[in-house]
Amino acid sequence: MTDRAYVVEPYEELAQQHEAALLGMWVFLATEVMLFGGIFMGILVFRVAYEAVAKEASGHLHLWIGGLNTVVLLTSSLTMALAVTAAREGRVPRTVWWLLGTAALGFVFLGIKGYEYHSEYAQGLMPGVGPPFPLEPGTAELFFNLYFAATGLHALHLIWGIATVLVFACAVGMRWLRMPARSTPVEGLGMYWHLVDIIWVFLYPVLYLV
Repeated sequence: MTDRAYVVEPYEELAQQHEAALLGMWVFLATEVMLFGGIFMGILVFRVAYEAVAKEASGHLHLWIGGLNTVVLLTSSLTMALAVTAAREGRVPRTVWWLLGTAALGFVFLGIKGYEYHSEYAQGLMPGVGPPFPLEPGTAELFFNLYFAATGLHALHLIWGIATVLVFACAVGMRWLRMPARSTPVEGLGMYWHLVDIIWVFLYPVLYLV
């Protein structure tokens, strides 16, 4: 089957269709940046307005766990980049294995994060849930509300990303997505995955490294 067979209206060439698809993905990612941008701004305002409280509250987070998860996600960005490269070159088995590796690292991140959440619950750091809150009620609780809102939303995006990666791995392996002619969806998925990783790279210092 020729590349022309994969062109749909209103496009005339595969390259034109490819550029339009990636542009649409950039627009979608821009909305995600605006979503998390509001959360980042809220955390930064809190850090400036309540510097001492932010420092004390941040000291109760598990710095090494956050650091380990940062390494895991950065490694998953590498495997995703390798998957995209393999898709562009039409290497189906490599594309599938790199996608599965990316999903596996995503599960590792969620497992580590789940352990961290459990530890924080046991310490009473989830406001209104579990054991008594160990810090002075009020402002410190706001920090942890922001922390759980930001990291929880990030985890939901990662879960969606993992599910999509697994679907794409199946689609590529079953030849439903022909490589390299249909590599554009894999490239778009890679862009989304990298954004999720970048968001964590910013969340880690703004929450843990106060």
